[in-house]
Amino acid sequence: MSEPPGLTVAAPEAPPADKPSKPLTAQRVLPLRRPGRWIATAVVLILVAQFVHGLTTNPFYQWDRFGYWFLRPNILDGLLITLEVAAYSAVLGLLGGILLALARLSKSPVLRAVSWTYVWALRSIPLIVVLLFLYNFSALYKTLSVGVPFGPAFFSFDESKLATDMAVAVIGLSLNEAAYAAEVVRGGILSVDQGQHEAAAALGLPKTYQFTRIVFPQALRSITPNYVNQLIGLIKSTSLVFYVSLLDLFGTAQSMGSTYPGDIVPLLLVATVWYLILTSVVSVIQFYVERYFARGATRSLPPTPLQKLRTGLTDLRARIRREAAV
Repeated sequence: MSEPPGLTVAAPEAPPADKPSKPLTAQRVLPLRRPGRWIATAVVLILVAQFVHGLTTNPFYQWDRFGYWFLRPNILDGLLITLEVAAYSAVLGLLGGILLALARLSKSPVLRAVSWTYVWALRSIPLIVVLLFLYNFSALYKTLSVGVPFGPAFFSFDESKLATDMAVAVIGLSLNEAAYAAEVVRGGILSVDQGQHEAAAALGLPKTYQFTRIVFPQALRSITPNYVNQLIGLIKSTSLVFYVSLLDLFGTAQSMGSTYPGDIVPLLLVATVWYLILTSVVSVIQFYVERYFARGATRSLPPTPLQKLRTGLTDLRARIRREAAV
């Protein structure tokens, strides 16, 4: 078909050649912007800064008196009593909890009933009531004897001579702690896969060996965090032994506050900081104990704080080098 005279048809332009793009290795990957996260972080940092500023500048806290009392010998003596009571009660409570848990899991209906009743009763009665009852136990029973029920006694002894303030505090806390530890241990044992029990039984291993070498080490992975939580509660519960005439950390601070009414707030802060230090130490120990029992259960052990710091510094150096290269 011929074109009309006077008209020319322009040839279609060739598409422009694609501009050469940068290689993928030279392209910069921009991170996803998250303004909400930055706003929340800024708000939290402002609130924390205001809290710290008010805590340090408020004259009501009397930080000079806090520094005076923090390492006084009477405070340290009370701290030592707190540590002794907590240590003895933690060990005895855990041992009692293991026995109660085994009794609860046994096939004997008598042991199961006694264990369940003990746990139910001690978890229902407030700890302060248990301590006060034990403190006044000598008023109920002048002497204790061992012998045939409803029959002759082989020997007897005066209860008031054995029940010192330290003994009353340790026994009361241990009895209370054993009830809670029993449920922690029982839950840990039940968390072990049933196949482990069956495999141990198929090998013909004694029951004691099965429990101590196969079942209980695996149960400790579940028991450790829960019992450490109980242990932290136990450390704070030692403040109640003040009501049975034992001057622990809190009791010493309370007693000194009665002698020096103007220093009540600094003394309470001293006790608070020492409790924070004790629970922090227990939390650090918990991390390493959990890391130890995690061997074989995870592909890699969780990094320690020092390892996290080294990894963070290495990543920061690498990021600085990449930024400088760009």
